[in-house]
Amino acid sequence: MDRRYFWAAMLSPNNELAAFFSWITGWINFVGQFAVTTGITFGCANLIATLATVKGTFAPTPGKILGIHAALLISHGLVNTFGVHILRYLNNSSITFHSLGVFAFATAIIAKAPTHQSAKFVFATFYDGTGTPGWATTASPAYVACIGILMSQYTITGFDASAHLSEETRNASWSAPLGVLTSIICSSVFGFFLILCLLFSIQDFDSTIASTVGQPVLQILLDIFSEDGAIVLFTLVIICVWHCGLFSMTSNSRMMFAFSRDHGIPRWFHYVDARFHAPVRTIWLAAALAFILALPSLGSSVAFAAATSIATIALYVSYGLPILIGLIWHKNFKKGPFNLGVFSRPVALVACLWIGFISIIFCLPNVDPVTSQTLNYTPVAVGIVGLWTFGSWYLFARKYFTGPIRQIQAEEAGVDIDEPGALERAEIEGKIDRM
Repeated sequence: MDRRYFWAAMLSPNNELAAFFSWITGWINFVGQFAVTTGITFGCANLIATLATVKGTFAPTPGKILGIHAALLISHGLVNTFGVHILRYLNNSSITFHSLGVFAFATAIIAKAPTHQSAKFVFATFYDGTGTPGWATTASPAYVACIGILMSQYTITGFDASAHLSEETRNASWSAPLGVLTSIICSSVFGFFLILCLLFSIQDFDSTIASTVGQPVLQILLDIFSEDGAIVLFTLVIICVWHCGLFSMTSNSRMMFAFSRDHGIPRWFHYVDARFHAPVRTIWLAAALAFILALPSLGSSVAFAAATSIATIALYVSYGLPILIGLIWHKNFKKGPFNLGVFSRPVALVACLWIGFISIIFCLPNVDPVTSQTLNYTPVAVGIVGLWTFGSWYLFARKYFTGPIRQIQAEEAGVDIDEPGALERAEIEGKIDRM
């Protein structure tokens, strides 16, 4: 089960507000989950389409890229459906690719580059890159810097993964929060190291930006390693992103399964295939929604940025709601062994303010001038989600949705609520009451 709407219920002052906040958090998180799958997999589709142009006559079009996106989603759905037993092995390979693979990738680039840029170029050069004349001219460089943090904010979504595995962790009250901090620190260090290696290894900045392949990183590889070497290294990048998309679908299909169990979405999706031990219906629901969210790419050149904006806003708001609830009703928040002491509430306040700030910034236009092709449709999508989430609660959901009450009872009974089918077995064994 995804912990965010569980925490929202736990921190609420009464059952009525617990149901309301868990519904709001659950639905916002629901959208964020399949939006992040869209962003990852659509990004992977773009990488594959770009690489296909290096040797051959392949010409990427929005329709072809969407087709690759669909094929990738199907591959993720098939593995999650029929290959549950191999997911742990793929997880190990993912860790290897993302740690040793990325380190080797970055090291090879910086070591092989014929020339290197100066520190002044890397740390003191400002590049707008938002169109003509560009937002640095139309608005200000500060505006460009603000909208430029999207990718950084997007890449560390999912840092709470260790909290979802806390039942399987020794001394979880310490190791789970340390896992969250470690994931952020490692991502920051590895990411910064990779970016520095790429920037120092740029051979010609203007030609890299205006690359005929349309992908600056691939152009850097081509300038350093020629075509064959660039293809090998860029394939490594694609493999890493494919793994990310796979486990993103794994994660959000489990969240959808748990949400359907609590009547957040139709109960029909609360189904585990007896043969393959997988929540098949929510797996393919996740795939279908990730495909639908990419459809605007047929008429928009900023679809990837919009998808990542939607994912980032939704996921961070779902992170922020339990923090905000704990900040307002702080007496309900019981501190564990790992806590921030007197800094707890100030840090919570800063977190809420930051989430509010990025939720506004990521709705703003990314490309200048704004046209039908470059319009950021994130505000429309976020508005629809907000209207549905609050409207559905007041129209009908408040009449039947009680939140994760049974999960709270199950946790107290020692049931692993993250395992599909665990609650049903607990009912049969008499550990918790039947619905």
